[in-house]
Amino acid sequence: MPWRALARRFPVLAIRDFRLLLADRLLAPAAVAFSLVGVSFAVLDLTGSTADLSYVLAAQIAPSLVFTLISGVVADRVPPQRVVVAANIMIAVAEGLLGILVLGGHVLLWHMIVLEALTGVGMAVFYPASQALLPKIVPDELLQQANAISRLAMNGAQMGGAAVAGVVVAAVGPGWALTVCGVGLLGTIPLLLAIRVTGHAEGGGAGMLSDLRDGWSEFASHTWLWVIVVQYCVILMAWYGGFMVLGPAVAKAELGGATAWGAIASAEALGLIIGGLLSLRFAPKRPILFVAIVGAVFAIPPLSLAMHWPLPAVFLAAVFFGLSMEVMAVQWSVALARNVPADRLARVSAYDALGSVTAMPLGALLAGPIAEKIGPAPTQYGAGALIVLVSGFSLLSRQVRTMRAVGSSGLGAGVIPPPPVSSTSPAGAASAGPVAAESAQGEPQADPA
Repeated sequence: MPWRALARRFPVLAIRDFRLLLADRLLAPAAVAFSLVGVSFAVLDLTGSTADLSYVLAAQIAPSLVFTLISGVVADRVPPQRVVVAANIMIAVAEGLLGILVLGGHVLLWHMIVLEALTGVGMAVFYPASQALLPKIVPDELLQQANAISRLAMNGAQMGGAAVAGVVVAAVGPGWALTVCGVGLLGTIPLLLAIRVTGHAEGGGAGMLSDLRDGWSEFASHTWLWVIVVQYCVILMAWYGGFMVLGPAVAKAELGGATAWGAIASAEALGLIIGGLLSLRFAPKRPILFVAIVGAVFAIPPLSLAMHWPLPAVFLAAVFFGLSMEVMAVQWSVALARNVPADRLARVSAYDALGSVTAMPLGALLAGPIAEKIGPAPTQYGAGALIVLVSGFSLLSRQVRTMRAVGSSGLGAGVIPPPPVSSTSPAGAASAGPVAAESAQGEPQADPA
């Protein structure tokens, strides 16, 4: 399709800053996909222990407990693309240095833990700023279209990157894959620095603690928001341990190793692309109910491995999982952007991300040792059951069940809250709590935010 016709079909492509962001969201996920495959197999090649893999992946997630909130405050004060640049530099340095150590044959387990902790800091810093950036460069009426297209770019890049990374790891080892990740992320910096965010007041604010309190008040005031975040906190803990930690070990033992794991990651990314295409037009009438129900789909990946499905069946399950997750993620992003004031969006997104990942280190730390005692399959069955159970509990909230979209077009749908609920209802009985994240897989693209 000629460029002008494409821009007429998708008006958001006429915006210069969005095109720059789109280029970044092609390059960065492709680079991160090399890390997704490289890190797991670097650990397994070094020690062969699922417990050691648990420690490394827990180190990658743990910094979110501290740095996500700080990033949320900073990204509401300064142009968020600068925060994303800082995040990408941290990840590039950590993954590139780890790749060099692996290639040199001098890597130790503690090197992996420390460097993946630095990667985790970068990931924690990235998410709130990334959430706040897109609404600042596109008008509200193009927000869902922009979200869908940018996520299509990210997912397509991840699919291609994961497929190539699996081949690279199988052919020449994980060190080269990690090095490619570092170089690719450094290439995003000129693109991000060229973005011009207008109307952003730098500095100011009454102080970090005051800003955090304001963000928490906004977050806690939306029952639908914190209920979903609590739900996904438990879901991501179980999914991360049952699939992201134990999955590479199962793939190595039963499915063909790094090539199979790269194929599974590519299948998920293919589903994300299909889901992104659907999201250009699809908007459920009750988007938060849709987000809650899709949570149960997170049980599919660990269960497909626990049941010893053949690789083609696991591949198809990953496609369906990715499709469902992507449609859900677009609806969640639009809901946040349209129901949270722009000057508090990064902080609310930080609480969203923090709540989502709070228990993920626990899931990572528990999965490996439990699997070594009772076996990977029983551990994965337990993870799947927990995911389904908590998804059912989230439906007790009246706001989750009844919040409706505004309008019928997929390009203009937002959400509005239902009438206030009684304090005696399931939704109104709770007041607030630590509570939704795109990807433990490099994007929190694994969480509703």
